Amino acid sequence: MSYFGNILETIGHTPLVKLNKIVADLPCTVLAKVETFNPGNSIKDRMAVKMIEDAEKSGVLKPGGTIIEGTSGNTGMGLAIAAVVKGYKCIFTTTDKQSKEKVDAMKAFGAEVIVCPTDVEPEDPRSYYSVSSRLVKEIPNSWKPNQYDNPSNATAHYESTGPEIWEQTEGKITHLVVGVGTGGTISGTGKYLKEKNPKIKVLGIDTYGSVFKKYKETGIFDKNEIYTYITEGIGEDFLPENVDFNVIDHFEKVTDRDAAIYTRLIPRTEGIFAGNSAGSAIAGLLQMKDLFKKDDVVVVIFHDHGTRYLGKMFNEDWMRDRGFLESKKPALAIDLIEKHKNQKLVTINENALVKEAYELMKKYDISQIPVVNNSNEFTGSLNDADLFEKLIENPALKETAIVNSMSPAFHWVKPDDLIETVSKHINKNNQAVLMTDRGGNTHIITKFDVIDAVS
Repeated sequence: MSYFGNILETIGHTPLVKLNKIVADLPCTVLAKVETFNPGNSIKDRMAVKMIEDAEKSGVLKPGGTIIEGTSGNTGMGLAIAAVVKGYKCIFTTTDKQSKEKVDAMKAFGAEVIVCPTDVEPEDPRSYYSVSSRLVKEIPNSWKPNQYDNPSNATAHYESTGPEIWEQTEGKITHLVVGVGTGGTISGTGKYLKEKNPKIKVLGIDTYGSVFKKYKETGIFDKNEIYTYITEGIGEDFLPENVDFNVIDHFEKVTDRDAAIYTRLIPRTEGIFAGNSAGSAIAGLLQMKDLFKKDDVVVVIFHDHGTRYLGKMFNEDWMRDRGFLESKKPALAIDLIEKHKNQKLVTINENALVKEAYELMKKYDISQIPVVNNSNEFTGSLNDADLFEKLIENPALKETAIVNSMSPAFHWVKPDDLIETVSKHINKNNQAVLMTDRGGNTHIITKFDVIDAVS
């Protein structure tokens, strides 16, 4: 039989995959190191286990202990998986800018997760750095890996990621492109590769709001460079000890918008469901296209999985709210039902009493109701203004059947009808139209839907 002793033994040996469509404008060969094949779906599994094993060897992490760490999510996931196998508890602090999917993933492995504010200084007692440091002092038999300054982080990549890439490319790699956060991946991998071939260029991807690029180029730690950004997993507002600026040849900054857009493009062009830092890396790679020649072999790290960002970069409403996608201007009838497409159409039987229709209107806060017969065919309609006028004239009407006081049935439109066509059927005497979508569900389109679309 062939099997692994536990899930931790499956970490590493991830595939190198050639990219094609998304890098079609580049003259070189581009290979993605797809780290989503790790059990925690990210490259952080490598260093999480390494940090724990080194801590066990040194005696700072004792049996039954509690692992406490500040994380953007992926390191926490790796630590949590290892903790399950090895018998430790986990408490993680993270920032409120991290995706809900990351927080939920850590909780799925039994970790306690404390969400802290993003927009505070690292030294602020509310920051996720400070909270984790405080907890490790308060909780007995606890240990903080401190991925930012722990040398085991970079060592993990020196011992595994670097050798794998060298072997997989048969030593032909000319450039390494990595999003930089803690610095462990780029520094450890880059160090190994440069020892094999000093001509290899190591290119770091940074984000606007982070200090790395300016510090590399000027040696100045400029606090004016620091501001809140959306991109996850890369950039920092301090200098982690794991960032070896001597190994990194160049930093390329990428905007939040470009990072998000290219995150969405990777699965659509290459069929690889990668996360936000991969989008940043591809955007940065394309910005640096003048650095590459025909025979170059460029390896770019795809750190984590796209499922971590389903509520963010892969959500069109989230993208539009931040101006990363242009708002879709409604043009067809099908567009007009977008805000209520998941709501069931409210109808009433023609034999029901008028007062029942009035109660339905109040209950659902609607102005008109389609009327159906016992065969569920649309036979008429009611609107609040007309109904109110009739009840004023004859209050006893409310105890009569709707069939005696209903208006003609609403006109029907098709999903592909233009807004102009829809609006022609809506007037003072006809307050709405009906439409059946491609799934066979019937929807109402009111004058307010049209007004909202054109305003």
